[in-house]
Amino acid sequence: MCGITGILHYNKFSDAPERVGMMTKAIAHRGPDAEGFYDDPCIALGHRRLSIIDLSGAANQPFIGAAGNYVLVFNGEIYNYLELKKRLTDYHFSTSSDTEVLMAAFCKWGIDCVNELEGMFAFAIWDKHNETLWLARDRMGVKPLYFFNTGNAFAFSSEKRSLLASGLIDPSIDQQSLFEFLSLQSTGYPNAIIKNIHQLKAGCFMKLTPNQSETRSYWSITDKKLKIEGDDSIIRKTLFDKMNEAVGKRMMSDVPMGAFLSGGIDSSAVVALMSLNAKDKINTFNLSFTEKEYDESGYADTIAKRFGTSHTRHLLRPEDFLEQVVAGLDAMDSPTADGINTFVLSGAIRAAGLKVALTGIGGDELFAGYPGFTRFYKLNNASAGYQLSYPLRKMASLLLEHSSSNKNKRLAEMLAISDTSISNVYPIIRKIFSPDLIRQLVNTDIRQTGLEKMLKTELCYIQQFDLFSQYSIAEYMGYTQHTLLKDADQMSMAVGLEIREPFFDHQLVEYVLSIPDHIKYPNYPKQLMVEALEPLLPNEVVHRKKQGFVLPWEKWMRAELQSFCASQINGLSQRDFIKGDALLKYWDRFLKHDPSVRWMELWQFVVLGYWLNKNGIKN
Repeated sequence: MCGITGILHYNKFSDAPERVGMMTKAIAHRGPDAEGFYDDPCIALGHRRLSIIDLSGAANQPFIGAAGNYVLVFNGEIYNYLELKKRLTDYHFSTSSDTEVLMAAFCKWGIDCVNELEGMFAFAIWDKHNETLWLARDRMGVKPLYFFNTGNAFAFSSEKRSLLASGLIDPSIDQQSLFEFLSLQSTGYPNAIIKNIHQLKAGCFMKLTPNQSETRSYWSITDKKLKIEGDDSIIRKTLFDKMNEAVGKRMMSDVPMGAFLSGGIDSSAVVALMSLNAKDKINTFNLSFTEKEYDESGYADTIAKRFGTSHTRHLLRPEDFLEQVVAGLDAMDSPTADGINTFVLSGAIRAAGLKVALTGIGGDELFAGYPGFTRFYKLNNASAGYQLSYPLRKMASLLLEHSSSNKNKRLAEMLAISDTSISNVYPIIRKIFSPDLIRQLVNTDIRQTGLEKMLKTELCYIQQFDLFSQYSIAEYMGYTQHTLLKDADQMSMAVGLEIREPFFDHQLVEYVLSIPDHIKYPNYPKQLMVEALEPLLPNEVVHRKKQGFVLPWEKWMRAELQSFCASQINGLSQRDFIKGDALLKYWDRFLKHDPSVRWMELWQFVVLGYWLNKNGIKN
């Protein structure tokens, strides 16, 4: 796990190495173990290394291939690198790293090597002979890759703030991205909230030459539906094997590793499977709270005892959190209303001397763990009646859309949809703010997110899958990729910790998406996963009320964090794109415990204001 940077300039920037030096310094937190650079008349590359596989200096980057034609900077892990190495017998290896295996794979197969890779990765390979730059990103979008093109130079990096450090961008906010952030708490492909900075789409590679640039997809979550064979028991056995393989291959490491253990089903499942693959005692970590309604540490203790882990409970008091909230906000390369919990626990794991940790994120999205899954399923099984009721629903929608409640405005959107397709239903279920409320608080005429456009474009492919899988695909295209994975990366790498996510193994994902609804339907949370793992998980963990892994923000924002939040809200209200008076009134309604105003809505504005100031972003 590392950070990569580069400027391709074809003799147009003599100071490119100095600029790449500044870019690389800006992401030093991603790789505290080593720093490296490469430059020639056409390109400058930078790298920061977090040493996980082959700790020797011989595996440092930029890495030059054995023949000297290619230069590689790479962020991530190739989990099947040992299997690939056995097939690459015509390459002379000088290290035991997965980095060199990636280089050897490129030497043999060219950019088609991406089809052979199992892992999380973003990499750049410079072909010196042909003056061609190749960029690629993993299938699920676990590892980020951002870029911009000035016309004279093409720059890329693992983080946006690194691109800003190049001095080549006059940063201003992208209005489409702002609308998407407020709507969905994230910004989707191709935008990256700063105007002219873009993100390479997951499952894609890019080719740049002196005369052209080309981007192509090599994998999509809607590409194919596997043929599932066998009865229910065989499917569950196959599912167990795939989950076990996903966890097992993510345990390869030359340094000690740990696991996030919230006490929920997903993290408990990962720890259970780790126990089957581990040679030594597993290190587990839990974030606990003094506020008992948010605390799950008792369930985490149960799992830790069951599997004999070396368990650490990190107690977070409000006064402790106040000391970390600014550091958590500083860690954000992208503004996010979530993720600080990951930052806090990642810091505790790193402080314990570990560099790698497995997490259970992705289980809800894959195994129908959210209420939205069953809502969508039931809605479509009653779709004929729903369509017949359209005239009445439309009338009710017109009445509700004038409500002062954001919840009622979002309900009005749902009542107004003409059909129950995933492209209509999912964005409404996932929205934080309704478009109408955004326009009340922000000066914008934008009415549709990129996610909504993408779901409509891909609808015919998505509808080849059963209903639960359609919702999982929408989750992947939306919240999963652009909030969950982005938060996991930026918050863990801010403290130099590598997070690995078994539930985002692409082979596991492809299999689960092909399982029919009658097997996947959850009579209790994530039933299919639990039954596939029986008898590993105890009933007291499985059959309990679901708790989200969240911090008690609502209480803190009206107490310990009130002054800080008010400062950010007041500052943001002065910006041209904000309707200042309306935002201040909305904040006042929250402080007065107006039940129609949710803490998440105001926290998004707090985060946005802080992030804009921190990064020097103009209106």
